[in-house]
Amino acid sequence: MLSKAKIMVVEDNIDETKLIKMALEPEGYEVITALNGKEAKEKISAEKPDFIVLDVMMPEMDGFAFCSWFKSNKDYKGIPVVLLTGVGKHIYDTKYPVRGVMEADADEYLEKPIKPEVLLETISRLLKK
Repeated sequence: MLSKAKIMVVEDNIDETKLIKMALEPEGYEVITALNGKEAKEKISAEKPDFIVLDVMMPEMDGFAFCSWFKSNKDYKGIPVVLLTGVGKHIYDTKYPVRGVMEADADEYLEKPIKPEVLLETISRLLKK
């Protein structure tokens, strides 16, 4: 099966990363991983992903900070980014305000736990833009 696209999954929870990989790889996506935004920044130019699946709450560099940096870089501006978070309804009780989603300039925002079919549909739709 030919690879559809290279997707970078930036997630500090190893189990979440495995679940995302289990959903994407059988569909032909090549999956590369990073444990936080800092590691993703270090890997991005060598890996050249076509799409980013990005957790919000991570050590070193959170998803909002990484997404803002990524989208402000002219080399990466057209690459879609989906933010994932487990805080959902409780986001107002965290240091991760909803306005951070807008400021980060993400293409989509999805709550965990994410259903594989929702993630796959979102990736497919955003890659076609």
